[in-house]
Amino acid sequence: MTEPRLRIAAQKNGRLAEPSRGLLEQCGLRFSHSRDQLVCNAENFPVDLMLVRDDDIPDLLAEGMCDLGIVGENTAGEAAPEDRASGFTSLLRLNFGACRLAIAVPGDGKIRTIKNLQGKRIATSYPRLLRRFLQENGLEAHVVTLRGSVEIAPSLGNADAIADLVSTGRTLEANRLRELATVLESKAALYQGERPRSAPVTAIAQRLLCRMEGVLQVRESKYVMLHAPLASLTQITALLPGAESPTVLPLEGENDRVAVHAVCREEVFWEHLEDLRAAGASAVLVLPVEKMLA
Repeated sequence: MTEPRLRIAAQKNGRLAEPSRGLLEQCGLRFSHSRDQLVCNAENFPVDLMLVRDDDIPDLLAEGMCDLGIVGENTAGEAAPEDRASGFTSLLRLNFGACRLAIAVPGDGKIRTIKNLQGKRIATSYPRLLRRFLQENGLEAHVVTLRGSVEIAPSLGNADAIADLVSTGRTLEANRLRELATVLESKAALYQGERPRSAPVTAIAQRLLCRMEGVLQVRESKYVMLHAPLASLTQITALLPGAESPTVLPLEGENDRVAVHAVCREEVFWEHLEDLRAAGASAVLVLPVEKMLA
């Protein structure tokens, strides 16, 4: 009898490819594959990884050819039709691949607010997302669909504005464009297809999802240990960022001081340590957290 396996689609090449693979490896999955291999089988977990174009992932999920997919919210949003169910849903927002779909205009042009876009031509590779934005803002504009080189459309006379992905903004500056409005803030996310899956495959997906949540929780989490005066314990524990109830332990030979251990689920900055010391904490240690299950 064939062992049930979970099929996951991820980007083969591009900005999400390496982080997606890295996330799965942090979840304990080990893959071995050649450079041109499109299907990778995990050696220690019942998962098959399909390496594909990111634009294909929503369709693979909707058609039931893959169970889960890691793809940008911009790609998933563009693939979701307005007149029917998309066939896939978001399970977990990931902490990589941050970008935004932004409308940009020539820096020396007359378009100063989104209201000035009325009746204008806007070039984009994301016509569905752009049309939704225009509709939500009560605007009518001509959407020019391009598959590449969107930034040069205004200089070529093809459009008055563009809507394109922005991360650092340097590409816009190089083409003498300035941002006017944000259509969508996007990150990578884990999506699932809506077609029914067998109980064993569903169980595998739940195990993997639990591991992913644990990995994401510890990326900014820190384990903090310190000594605190009993009189300042309440104040000091309140200063620990994102911490649940800490563990408080007695210190050998001291009646007025205790040891405090806590997992901080938010980033611990130098300012936090300075505030703890000012409140009376000493011997403060901040350690990374490798794995955590809630």
